[in-house]
Amino acid sequence: MIQKKFSKLIGLKVEDFFAFKESGQIKAQEARLIPILKTGDEGALTSIFLSTVKLVKEYRDSIFKEVKLSRGGNAYYFTEVSFNDIDPNCRIDGLIFVVSKGVIKEAVAFEMKNKSNNIDSAQIEKYINICKKIGINTMVTVSNEFVADPTHSPISIKTPKNFLLYHFSWTYLITKGQLLLFKNEHNIQDDDQVEIMKEVLFYLENPSSGVSGYNMMKPGWKELVEKILARVPLKVADKFIEEAILSWYEEEKDMALLLSRKLGVYVKSTKRGPQSLKEDIRNVIKNQILTGNLSVKNSVSDIKINVDFEVKSVGMSVKVNPPLDKGTSARITWIGKQLEAAKKKNEIVFTQIEKNILIEANIKHAREHITVKLHEFDRLIEESKGKEIQGFNIVYMLNFGAGFGSTKKFIVLIEKMSLDYYAGIVQHLANWSRPAPRL
Repeated sequence: MIQKKFSKLIGLKVEDFFAFKESGQIKAQEARLIPILKTGDEGALTSIFLSTVKLVKEYRDSIFKEVKLSRGGNAYYFTEVSFNDIDPNCRIDGLIFVVSKGVIKEAVAFEMKNKSNNIDSAQIEKYINICKKIGINTMVTVSNEFVADPTHSPISIKTPKNFLLYHFSWTYLITKGQLLLFKNEHNIQDDDQVEIMKEVLFYLENPSSGVSGYNMMKPGWKELVEKILARVPLKVADKFIEEAILSWYEEEKDMALLLSRKLGVYVKSTKRGPQSLKEDIRNVIKNQILTGNLSVKNSVSDIKINVDFEVKSVGMSVKVNPPLDKGTSARITWIGKQLEAAKKKNEIVFTQIEKNILIEANIKHAREHITVKLHEFDRLIEESKGKEIQGFNIVYMLNFGAGFGSTKKFIVLIEKMSLDYYAGIVQHLANWSRPAPRL
């Protein structure tokens, strides 16, 4: 039985950790893949997630890389961890620490939420304070809340210097697991680990687990739509504008993850910096527009998204580079053939959306594009005579009507739109590439 008082985790011999655990000074449960807990309990989710990290090598490598945790040494996984000598009333949901040469070198603490429970600022500040006291400098929060990037947080708190705070949505963690099951250079090599990953995903994707995707815009979204339609002057200080924009950030991320799961490759959403929110607030007030971006590896271009509050419509577009060694007429014929081929490859989806497809021709030295509807394709030849087309934008424009201001219907409409656009148009387009010089 150990007699001394516990003070630091980092630098502690692993044998002393277990001695403190035996004495009751540290309370912790080993993470189990099949915990003896109620389905949907946050503790069950924590245990299952940490066990998956432990048992599936490629999943572990992916998570460790994200949180900058060393993949060398032996890792230990615990749930419901409390340090009685520090604060007996504070219990951390999860803990991973890495041991090298018998000493704990690194550790990450986890705070998990499920269902509609959101990350709490005061609670996280308290946990960070405990982490700092015992030498941990990394914490991960997990909930159904979405963020544009794991380095962002759904809460606004000032972290101590040299302390790392990450956030994962459950959908993001599910997507990481699903991508590993696709046949690619990152897939899981061990057959038994593949089966473990499948079983875990089956559990996490069941609504009774408490895990859910992004299925409702925040109330500020509806209020912003109503204010714009009523011509009410908007102010930078209006809280509902910020809430609406943050809601859009979350939905954009959800779309990216949805496409990731469908395609088997990670799709990136807009990378935003500290000033992005302020800039988007000004843009909404001035132009009544929000923008987004979905980047799919090896696709013809990023998918640009334009959300227009004034006319309650959403536009999605990709840029296609035509053969620059041919004339304007040949370039138009070239893009026309690509669209004809797209229709043949996926006629059902293409037919459903073609009436809302626009073709924009980017004219050299011109301020505006030449824009025609797909069924008016011949007009493009007439209007571009004597002009040089540098590129084409293939645009899918959809008016959402009353659904634009609905907190639930907007998500249903835009997610279906993104899948239809990619399936019917984007995946069949290709840029021209200049041929290699010939001898």
